[in-house]
Amino acid sequence: MRLEKSFRAARSFEDAVLLIQDDSALIELFPNAETTILEKRGKKKTTQTRYRALGRDGVATFHFEFLRPGVVRFEKVCDGRVWGELRGEVCLQSASGGEETDVTIALEGRTKAFIPEFTIRLPMQEQIDEMTAALQSYLEETLFVEEENESA
Repeated sequence: MRLEKSFRAARSFEDAVLLIQDDSALIELFPNAETTILEKRGKKKTTQTRYRALGRDGVATFHFEFLRPGVVRFEKVCDGRVWGELRGEVCLQSASGGEETDVTIALEGRTKAFIPEFTIRLPMQEQIDEMTAALQSYLEETLFVEEENESA
């Protein structure tokens, strides 16, 4: 199963690339949860997110890899009962003559045996919606802070 969602940010590609590489961007990808950076090695970072879903507490570990400017791949450590494999990608692409950036988030996953994919489709759609809104908000808030600092 694959889901994808996009938006356009009022931010240059270069600025968006710098922001997406920041630890804060990775933490913001998982709103309504407690996320920490566990490890950083070269172009790779590992996060751990504590969340509550379906009345249960859980912990999710993700490995992020910064492949080239504007492309971040991530993969969940699938040690639970639902996912056999879950990975994704955040891609940035220059738009509108370089003054804006198109941002796409994609998730692709395969459930474990005996877990029908249709049962996880809605939660997965909600997850990508939350990630997209959070990243868009992060880019917009950072833009606002920079403008505020420039005028001070």
